Amino acid sequence: MDISVSGNTVTLTGNIKSIQDYQKIKETIDKIVTTEKRIILNMTDSISIISSVIGYLNKLVLKDNIDLSINVGDAQLMELFEDLNLISLFHVKKA
Repeated sequence: MDISVSGNTVTLTGNIKSIQDYQKIKETIDKIVTTEKRIILNMTDSISIISSVIGYLNKLVLKDNIDLSINVGDAQLMELFEDLNLISLFHVKKA
């Protein structure tokens, strides 16, 4: 998995599948939220997401009051967000 950042937009390419991926995502977003209250997360081609990342994103929205929007490129990942009832919480859209 690779991460690129442009302002308040974080783009993740590749599959999100390991604890190392979670740590990279968390470190990256933690730096951004020191100055931004709105985060746009682009998951261009991941087909899944690990539960640690979902938990972290939940904390950002519910505890830290971060306005999060997620753009998903893969239909399978979109279906996962739907199954978990996270579409409205994370403002998930199909990219």
